[in-house]
This record gives sequence, C-alpha cells and structure tokens, in this order.
Amino acid sequence: VSQIITFGTMAAKAVVRDVGRVLGLSYGYVDTIAKLVPFELGITLERAIEQEERLAELYNKEEDVKTLIDLALKLEGVTRNAGKHAGGVVISPSLLTDFSPLYCEEGGKNLVTQYDKGDVEAVGLVKFDFLGLRTLTIIDWAVQNINEQLEAEGKELLDIIKIPLDDHKSYDLLKACNTTAVFQLESRGMKDLIKRLQPDCFDEIVALVALFRPGPLQSGMVDDFIERKHGRAEVRYPHPDLKPILAPTYGVILYQEQVMQIAQVLAGYSLGAADILRRAMGKKKPEEMAKQRAVFLDGASKRGVDKHVANGIFDLMEKFAGYGFNKSHSAGYALIAYQTAWLKAHYPAEFMAAVLSSDMDNTDKVVLFVDECKRMNIKIVPPHINHSQYKFTVNERGEIVYGLGAIKGVGEAAIDSIIATRNSEGLFKDMFDFCQRVDTRKANKRVLEALIRSGGMDDFGAHRASMFATIETALKTAEQHAKQQANGQHDMFCEPERAISVAYVKVDKWSDTARLAAEQEALGLYLSGHPITGYMEELKHLVAFQLGDTNSYNKFTDKGITIAGFIAAMKVLTTKSNKKMAILTLEDSTGHIEVTLFSEVYLEHRDHLQKGQLLLIEGEMSIDNFSGNYRLQARKVLTMTEARTSYAKSLLLKVKEANLTADFSKQLAKKLQPFLGGTCPLVIEFLGKNAGAKLRLGKEWQVKPQDELLIVLKDEYDPDNVGFEY
Repeated sequence: VSQIITFGTMAAKAVVRDVGRVLGLSYGYVDTIAKLVPFELGITLERAIEQEERLAELYNKEEDVKTLIDLALKLEGVTRNAGKHAGGVVISPSLLTDFSPLYCEEGGKNLVTQYDKGDVEAVGLVKFDFLGLRTLTIIDWAVQNINEQLEAEGKELLDIIKIPLDDHKSYDLLKACNTTAVFQLESRGMKDLIKRLQPDCFDEIVALVALFRPGPLQSGMVDDFIERKHGRAEVRYPHPDLKPILAPTYGVILYQEQVMQIAQVLAGYSLGAADILRRAMGKKKPEEMAKQRAVFLDGASKRGVDKHVANGIFDLMEKFAGYGFNKSHSAGYALIAYQTAWLKAHYPAEFMAAVLSSDMDNTDKVVLFVDECKRMNIKIVPPHINHSQYKFTVNERGEIVYGLGAIKGVGEAAIDSIIATRNSEGLFKDMFDFCQRVDTRKANKRVLEALIRSGGMDDFGAHRASMFATIETALKTAEQHAKQQANGQHDMFCEPERAISVAYVKVDKWSDTARLAAEQEALGLYLSGHPITGYMEELKHLVAFQLGDTNSYNKFTDKGITIAGFIAAMKVLTTKSNKKMAILTLEDSTGHIEVTLFSEVYLEHRDHLQKGQLLLIEGEMSIDNFSGNYRLQARKVLTMTEARTSYAKSLLLKVKEANLTADFSKQLAKKLQPFLGGTCPLVIEFLGKNAGAKLRLGKEWQVKPQDELLIVLKDEYDPDNVGFEY
C-alpha cells in the first residue's frame, strides 16, 4: 500500500510569480503582472498576452516585463516539484517495487509511487481515492455536544442522518450568506454566488458545489443557471426528450451523469458505453472524439433524431463535458454542507464550539471563528481552570467555554493532568492548591504563566500581576509539600489536606493595555476586551468607520480614507531595487485589514511599525482581485500622539471642587512637567456645586499629547474627566 506522487507544474500565473521572485523583482510589481493573466482554466501565457491588452502593452513597452515573460514562457509547464496526491492510494498484489519505483518525501517519512495517477493505472494497479474530511469530525463533535444536553433534558437524541432536507431555517441562513464555517460554502466567492442564486432546495446546494469552479464561472453556465432559476431567462432544451434529464438544472448541462443520460436517451448508449463517452470528452482526444461522434450520430439517427440536431447536441455535450462535475461527488459534498448549515441554524453554540475545537491549533482560524460567534451573539467565556475542558464546550447558559487546548504554551499532557486531578479530587481553590495537587513536571512554570496570561486563573483570589509574581513561591511551596508528604510529615500549624499555604505577592495590577497584551500572547486574540476600546471616543473624530464595517468599505473603494487599528502582524519584504516594503495586518475590536506600505512610506515610518502599536493610516482602499479581500495602500502613517498633535484642539481636564486644594496648581504643574513643551493647549473646566468655569491656559502649559500623560491625569482626576477635544 502506498500513496501516489503528484507533479506540480509551473502554470501561467505561478511561473510569472516564480520567475519574478528569482529575478529579485518586487512582490507588488510581480503580483500586478501575474493578476493580468486571465482567471481561466488551462490558460497559457501565450493566450493571456493575446487576450489581455494591458499585459501585451507592458510586454512590448517595458524591458523588465519582457524579460520576465520571455523567461516564464520557456519555463511554463515544466515540473516544479513533487508532491503527494491528496487522497490517492494504490494497493498492489505483492511488493510495490515489483510494479513501480518509489519516491521518499523530504524528511524520509512517507513513501509514494514515482508513477503518477495516470501511469499507476496504466501499469494495471488498482487505485483508490480516500478523502478525509475534518468537517465529518466537526459534525460528530457537534452532535455529541447536542446529545449530552438532550440526554440531560430527557429528550430524544439527534441523528444527523435523519434531519429533514427542506428545513426553512437552514435555507434562510444560506440565503443570508451566513455561511462562515459551513462546509464548501464559506469563501467570499461562494458567498457572492449564493447571494445571486438564493438556493431554496437541496438540489440547488448540489448545483452550487458543481458551479463554483473556474470552468463554469468562465463559460457563462453560472449566469445561465441563475437567470433561468429566477425566471429572467427562458429555460430551453436542445431536444424535448432531454427535458426530464435537464429540468433540475434549468436546461444547463452541469453534471457528467447528464452527459451519460443524454447519450443513453438520444443515441441508445449502454451505461458502460456512455461512461466511455464521458471519459473521452473529459480527455478531449480528437481521434477518440471523432469515433464517438460517428457512434452518437448513428444511434440518434436510428431513434429518429435529425442529424443536424444530433450534431448540435453532441457539440453542446462536448463543450460542457470539460466543465461537467460528478453529481454523486457534488451531492455527497452538498449533504455535508447542508448538515453543517442545519447545525449552525438550530444549535449554533454547539456547532461553533466543535468548529473552534477542530482548528484550535490555528490562531488565525480561531480568531475568524470567534469573530463569527460575536456576530451571532454567542458569548465566549474565557478559559477557566475549573470549568474548561481540553476542547471548546457549551455550558448550561448556551455560552461557549474557551478550551484549554487553545492556550499557547499549555501542552496536552499538562491539560490531561489538570483535568484528571480536577475530576478525581475536586475543584482547585487557589494557585497554591493547584500547584500542590497537579503534577508540576507537566504543569510547570511556563504552563502557569500561560494560564495566568489567558485569564484561566482569574478566580483564584488575586489579580493576574500578583499571581504572576507568586509563581516561583507557589512552585517551591508545592515542592516542599511533596517532600513532606513523601516523608509522612505535616506542618503542625495547618490542616493536613492544605499543609502549606502562603500569601500572594503584592504588586501593582497590570494596566488594561498590559493585561490585554498578555492575553493576546496566550490566546492569539483579545478575548476579555480590546486595547482599542479606550481610544474609541477619540477615534470617532478621526476615522470614518471601524474595520469590521465592511459595508462602508464599498463607499471608499479607490478613494482616500483614514483607518485606525493595532498592528497584529507585519511582514517586511525586499524589492527588486533592494529597498524594503511592508505588509501589515491592522486590527480593531471588530475586524482586520491588510495594509501595504511601499518603500518610501515604509522608510519614513518604520520606527512606528511594531506589533501592538496603534496607528492611524491614510491611504487608498481597493479590492484584491485574487482573494476578493479589501486592502489599503498607505500614503501616511500617524501614531495617536501625532494624530492628536495634528487634529486635537485641546486637552480638557475637568476638576471637581474636592480637588481644588490650596496647592492644586503646584501639584498639577508637577504632574505635567515631563509632558510640557508641546503644542496642545490645556483647558481646565472647574465643576463646582453652584457654578463652573472653563479656563484656557497659556503657552507655557501646552503639552505633548501622549498616552502616558492621559494615564497620569486619569489616575488622579478620574478617567471620565480627562480627554482631548476635537
């Protein structure tokens, strides 16, 4: 038994990108050229130059483009790398080496045949296609979650196989394009197709899976299908006898099985002969097709079909056979898609908990699914050492409880030890109790740090900074306790079951910013809040919308706009002229966007470009043709201090009567001293019981509008009484 090799080749777009990279051309430059190659099945560079005027123009006018394309033309179609077929498995009657040479993947772990799937078949070996789907596990976990609850309530258990295929709630979810985490239907392009098609029966989900491929999208089949479905175009059949075959797809030949049925009905083919016709059409061999055309026309003629009509139908079959999809495959996928949509519609928390658990090692996916839970108004409870399991679970209030397995730095062995101890000995009382009872060789210092950062120990009677400072003490105490237990000794002043206990180390609390930064480090996302929250009132004056408000993006496409967010990720690239550029992922509490900084902008602002930095970025919004996502090309980058310097009219400090002591001015001057010498005026508003006054101070009181200044003043005068005026 072995898996089968695949050979990756340099197709049109890929060869342009590969050659551009080797030539040292900038990513953005090569990306622009690659995107000019039409998105068409089997497109070649030669055809792309003929079809795309802009590409031809650049090829003829720009030397760099000509060099790039000429080299790409020589390399196009060349085998680039060896890979492993996703599901292909070959089974031989004796040693594989009796039939095929073998190839060992890099790292020496997996053997594959050196013959690809076609050659394996040609030498007479039996080839199987086994497809493992993570979604089947998600469905299984979701059903387990649901049935645990149903069993506790004494209700009939759910059998996913028996759900009705005409559930209105599920189709409403699909029509609204709420398909994130729904199998096969969650990409941006698929959501656009669903929006146009508006599926309202199972057959149309089957059709969706078959239609969303490059061939049908490019051929016009998709538009025909949608227009006919909605009654905006007439449903036509090439021959009256074909109506029963083509009626479910509105007269469009969509499936390979339809090609076979047409051959049976019109030309008297047997099932075996019809399958040979289907395969011949898929391979597009001219000699084979000429033979098949003669057989088809002869059979149709015997059944009284006009020769010209039969010839036209054969042409139609030949055209669509290349795009045709296997309906049984599509139906299988559609059923899983429908089951996930049904679960999301009827048991959203249990389904999303299963989805999160399946990708808990992929932070980007976890962030995406947590955002989806927020959109669905499903509350996610932070991880909890006494209530969380390894996976994401659902509590009795219908909230998703964060899984311990999704905390970075907490391994499976440590979690197993924690849960086993908790189940056998009861809940943990505090951090000392935790360290004394759990195997600290597994739940070590690194694990404790991650659990505290994540908020998993927030109920242990101390704030996170205090617990963090107490880790060493707690571990030493646990070690001492273990030695005493081993020697049969007990501390004479304490109860045996809690032989040793000490106080938490007293330190200042982490600031909200530091607490959230630590949480983000442990979870890969901000869960209990977002650092941008403290800036929201100010940002209302500086930006038009939040990053999650994608409906507003359309208004600003190809226009100048200012956005704000924290740097979540950054990638620095080198251009062909050996200059640096950067691609940032900017995020706020509602969403994220990709921002490109070309070399001039990058060099001017690189000192500000650090992960976790809050920035305002002015630039031009566009849609990426390849991914369909929005992105911003930056022209100007500002920190909050720079934005306040440019746009804030003043810093307003509201002072209550109780704060007006005799040395108020002296104390205020002392607090402001490190921040004086700026350009932002200071305005003081006195809030008296019977009267008030507003005073604009002179130039010697002008301040630098830094976050640190706000922290100092808010700590003294209350957060609601300090802020910038715009």
